[in-house]
Amino acid sequence: MIRITGVAKRFPPPRRGLEAVQAVRAVDLEAADGRICGLLGPNGAGKTTMLRMLAGLIAPDAGRLEVDGIDVVREPRRALARLGMLGDARGLYPRLTARENIVYFAALHGLARDAAHARAEALAEALDLKPLLERRTEGFSQGERVKTALARALVHDPPNIVLDEPTNGLDVPATRALRETLRWLASPAGGGRCVVFSTHVMQEVERLCDAVVVIAQGRSVAHGSVAELLERTGRAQFEDAFVDLAFGAGAAA
Repeated sequence: MIRITGVAKRFPPPRRGLEAVQAVRAVDLEAADGRICGLLGPNGAGKTTMLRMLAGLIAPDAGRLEVDGIDVVREPRRALARLGMLGDARGLYPRLTARENIVYFAALHGLARDAAHARAEALAEALDLKPLLERRTEGFSQGERVKTALARALVHDPPNIVLDEPTNGLDVPATRALRETLRWLASPAGGGRCVVFSTHVMQEVERLCDAVVVIAQGRSVAHGSVAELLERTGRAQFEDAFVDLAFGAGAAA
């Protein structure tokens, strides 16, 4: 489970004469095991900043971030051991093969060599990576890069998975394959993991998410299932509901 409570983050001005940036003002999120939670918001709403705080890359000014009850700020190593992150920058090493990228990250998480290779094989089977394992990642398509990065994020078998706009640049088949992978990860067969992902694509939210958190101007302004948010706004289309929630009077308050 991932729980975020009252998180805020302010960045100092980039140079003299400019104002400080309040990237996140007050965000709450609770994502349960075995469920997919979508993080939805316009550009500049604070989604990526919040996920970077969850990953321990930057410290919040206020609030609390927990992974399975472990405080990310106080015990970052314990918390991050239970978290798999697929960030907006895929960060694969281009001169290494897909296998070498995965095994390297396994070693960073403390897996022995044999266990790391066994884990790479298991993930390759689960994510349909077998044909790519021995190829250098330089020249991979965007879909191949995302699958390899996802395998790397899963190499230590974390119960919680966080993805920042994972379908950016993917074609339709790759997007469909990733969608099925996320469903599998949240299912009992895939470990019943807690899955959180941010996106701009309404169809992904409607098809995938058990719960949705809408963020606007650095605040969480709505949460619930797609059906609940449609009922709350009185809209028939989820895109219209999102616009009401993210850009309406409540979001500006």
